[in-house]
Amino acid sequence: MLNLRPRQLLLLSLLAAFITMALKTLAWYLTGSVGFLSDAIESLVNVAGAGFALVMVSIARRPADNSHPYGHSKAEYLSAAFEGGMIFLAAIAIVITAAERLINPQAIATLGVGTALTVVASLINLGIALLLLHGGKQHNSPALEGDGKHLMTDVWTTAGVVTGVMLAVVSGLHWLDPLVAIAVALHILHEGGGILYRAVNGLMDKALPEPRIRQIEQALAQFASGKVQFINLRTRAAATLQFAQVDMQVPPHWTVQQAHQLADDAELAIQQLGVELVVHIEPKTTD
Repeated sequence: MLNLRPRQLLLLSLLAAFITMALKTLAWYLTGSVGFLSDAIESLVNVAGAGFALVMVSIARRPADNSHPYGHSKAEYLSAAFEGGMIFLAAIAIVITAAERLINPQAIATLGVGTALTVVASLINLGIALLLLHGGKQHNSPALEGDGKHLMTDVWTTAGVVTGVMLAVVSGLHWLDPLVAIAVALHILHEGGGILYRAVNGLMDKALPEPRIRQIEQALAQFASGKVQFINLRTRAAATLQFAQVDMQVPPHWTVQQAHQLADDAELAIQQLGVELVVHIEPKTTD
């Protein structure tokens, strides 16, 4: 698997989106199939989504500054929300087009070249989707993961469209073509809803996954003792960045220097896990 940076992956995704959109649009032009048209419209969403994700990832990689002391990583959630919104608009456009064709069915032209172009476009999307999903896990990037999941959905959508269009031609039931297009629209509406849900969850400072929290607790346990306790652990994720805060109770007779040295050691250990930890020091009521 190629080891590419997020910007490189999104540039590749944007290039692939333009190529697949051109191939699917040509397939629709050659066949006149509204099913292929719905697939082409979703490719337009891929172009918009990849382009916006590229901009947001560039912003998210900016270092922290006075106005954004915790960095800009949440910009990636805006990318996911934008892509989810674009999917909803594409689905509405598909339903309107398919409804008109359902009322006035039309014969589909020869499928040969058009189907081949669509299949090639789908194979390109499959390859890019696998790269994006791998990159999303590697870089902990919601933008890459969201774009990859959307492209993978597009692959299955195309498979359904090709199957439906071929059935319409073979059976002579031309209403199957717009019916498949409507099914595609409902499917991508579901996908868009999932993307929006994950974006909103991210903006609401969702806690880190349970396995990650247990990992932090185990690391802190190395610094705990009968005299020192870590309580009230709180975590949150901001796209590629992860944060945690914990209260450290120390004996009341400890010096400030002694307590801060232990807090610094704990913060450094958690930082090695990729989590920015803030330790709040407070005295224990009993020694």
